[in-house]
Amino acid sequence: MALTDALSDLPDAFYRRDGDAFVATEATRGPWSSAHQHAGPPAALISRCIARALPEMRVARLTFDLAKPIPIGRLRVDVEEVRTGRKAALRFARLVCEGKEIATATALLLRTESVVDEADLRAGDSPGVTAWSPAPPADCEPYVFGFFRDRVGYHVAMELRVARGVFGSGAMSVWMRARVPLVEGEALSPLDRVVLASDSGNGVSVYLDLAEYTFANADLSVHLHALPAGEWVCLDATTITGRDGIGMAESLLFDERGAIGRAVQTLLLERREPRGG
Repeated sequence: MALTDALSDLPDAFYRRDGDAFVATEATRGPWSSAHQHAGPPAALISRCIARALPEMRVARLTFDLAKPIPIGRLRVDVEEVRTGRKAALRFARLVCEGKEIATATALLLRTESVVDEADLRAGDSPGVTAWSPAPPADCEPYVFGFFRDRVGYHVAMELRVARGVFGSGAMSVWMRARVPLVEGEALSPLDRVVLASDSGNGVSVYLDLAEYTFANADLSVHLHALPAGEWVCLDATTITGRDGIGMAESLLFDERGAIGRAVQTLLLERREPRGG
């Protein structure tokens, strides 16, 4: 009943256009603060703007540096050309809120003209790709992230299904798809879908006591050898932690045909401050 009620109040998109900017809705809200976004939607917004600036190439790698919490507010994405060659291009993007830079990204884009025989590519079945593949989402149990503080947020805007594993064990596989568009009035692109999901690896594979610790990520890197077909993206995620409060969440990414890439997040693990009495 709680999820049904929250869905009834879910905004119709993660962002609404406002001139050359984008206004975040409650669908972007993250787990740590009612005033700040989950990093998945703003990362997808940045990647959307980069891809639209150079549509003749395909995004192959994205790296986001998330220096500050991203407010649920009015955002602008500025994309700059770093280099454009015959086969590859680099772009740099800034996410700006109220005149302040709050996140940056670099992107590698490649031309997709085939240079080998298509029959030799064996996409999704290449040497080195894991032999494991997730069961189809239709065969997996529904799931909802339980550590978000607010009733409506990213955890409601994304539909989840467990492919394998148990929450809190440090390794888990979860299918994800967006319930609403990234930008109001626009259809979700394959790149939108995979970046929206890719920042959830640390939430999927957490093993720390959530009453005691936070595990926010300071960056996100996504490498894509293929774009997803269909609505669902699976994260086969694992969290690794060091001895000094720095960790890493690594996710092998799938669509329903097979592996499509990897995502890695650098984590800062911190003990929660005690609540005032």
